[in-house]
Amino acid sequence: MKRPTFLTLLACSLSAWAQSPPEAISEADVCVYGGTSGGVAAAVQAARMGKKVLLLEPGRHLGGMTSGGLSAVDIGDPRTVGGIAREYFTRLVAGYGKTLEWDKPFISKGGGPATGGAYSIEPHVAEQVFNDMVKEAGVTVRFDSRLAKAEKDGANIKAIVLEGGQTIRARMYVDTTYEGDLMAKAGVSYTITREGNAKYGETYNGISYDPKYQPRTNHLKPGPTGRVKGGQGVWDRDLPLDPYVVPGDPKSGLLPLLNAGDPGTPGEPAPGVQAYCFRLCLSTAPDRLPISPPTDYDPKRYELVARFIAGCLAMGDDMDLRWFSKHDALPHDKWDFNTATFGGNLPGASWEWPEASYDRRVEIAKEHENYHRGLLHFLATDPLVPEKVRADMKRYGLPTDEFNDNGGWPHQLYIREARRMVSDLVLTEHHTFGRQVAAHSVGLGSYGTDTHEIRRIVKDGVVQREGKTAGGRDGAPPYPIGYSAIVPKASECTNLYVTFALSASHTAFSSIRMEPVFMVTSQSAATAACQALDAGVTVQKVDQAKLREQLLKDKQVLEWKKEWGGSGH
Repeated sequence: MKRPTFLTLLACSLSAWAQSPPEAISEADVCVYGGTSGGVAAAVQAARMGKKVLLLEPGRHLGGMTSGGLSAVDIGDPRTVGGIAREYFTRLVAGYGKTLEWDKPFISKGGGPATGGAYSIEPHVAEQVFNDMVKEAGVTVRFDSRLAKAEKDGANIKAIVLEGGQTIRARMYVDTTYEGDLMAKAGVSYTITREGNAKYGETYNGISYDPKYQPRTNHLKPGPTGRVKGGQGVWDRDLPLDPYVVPGDPKSGLLPLLNAGDPGTPGEPAPGVQAYCFRLCLSTAPDRLPISPPTDYDPKRYELVARFIAGCLAMGDDMDLRWFSKHDALPHDKWDFNTATFGGNLPGASWEWPEASYDRRVEIAKEHENYHRGLLHFLATDPLVPEKVRADMKRYGLPTDEFNDNGGWPHQLYIREARRMVSDLVLTEHHTFGRQVAAHSVGLGSYGTDTHEIRRIVKDGVVQREGKTAGGRDGAPPYPIGYSAIVPKASECTNLYVTFALSASHTAFSSIRMEPVFMVTSQSAATAACQALDAGVTVQKVDQAKLREQLLKDKQVLEWKKEWGGSGH
């Protein structure tokens, strides 16, 4: 596959902007706020249904995480993905001469990626497909569109105003940001608190210390894939590490990378969102760029990592780079670097993000970048790191043809969780576990309960990852995402859809949050928005029979077929 030059990509990525310079007042039938993967799906669907669509993005790129470094995409069961999401991934890999096996069941070989999934995505190629799709659909895109306020007439959004003073008037709005920014500006109820288990009768919510991630020293030895029998990877193991600057002395203070505070009572409500990270696309090609450390790099910041290394070596582990980042091969000598027990995640640093200003978010993203750069430099250079790990880390650098306007570093921080709407329907683990079925499906979820740590804290005298959970659906089939989970309460807003920051409990959201699901719900929301406009009704009054008919016509998957079997993850 011939790769486009940087100048060609830059010209294409800015083409929509060049075609639609800012105006003092702009009007559209549907305004989609957030140029994420879901935002593109929503905008393309509305445009295909004949509406005038304006897609606004606070940054300067389309695709969100799907083009921002999340190159090994978590899908769950491929058979649950339809519509524009399936069209996008099919088109994406076709450029590499591949065909995705969408209609085969999820098969995990040794705990590895599922066959049939949409893997091997180069970020710049992913972004190009998003750019092509909006251009072909006739969507007007405007970058650098930071939201200042929403103007309402009762429960109806009349217009939104951007920080530059531009006013956007639309009849329908779709919030496809990871943060739920438009939802919040519109006065819609939301939460950023982990509900206690008692609130919805759940078992995985609130403060959590999952038994699978309890510190211990009897870890099994990994096989060739880096996983042990049962599937857990070496990148996801916990050891009983001393948390204090002077080992055994609490008065000496906590080591860096630890969160202060009381460990709390399991199951009780608590603040905090999942840890964020950058999903790095690294290269082993000869022309790779060096990964420079931050200007204030201090190896002492990574003393906890050094203690983790010492603990692994004491157990006789032959450590390699996988202990610090699960990484999956991509085309053209590239690798998608995920996180680990001591990887790219920075627990606690994400808490402020959901309600932070745009400028503050830039600073928080930089904090994550500096931490991650420092960690990679530590792994490549510090004498406390085994030579095998140092040599392995030195093989990697930043690719020369990715994220060119940001020095090869991803432009998108991985926002795993932020605001979550509270509407008439709140999806809970009863839905994701298959104990309850939400009415009026707009798509299916199928991934396990995958919650990244909220805090790295001291409990029982050792370091523990509080809030980290995985699994939990125990063979339950894929589940419907109900229409009422993507619309606000009628008393709060009548012309808005919310498709990532939808109405779900913290633990249910940990399954729903995957990018393909986001694209599916966003397409369904746009379809409903167009039908609401045509019928002259509010989002709460859309004819569900007509909506279902159109969604199926557009090849959305709304129900799990019994003949497909029980497990969807």
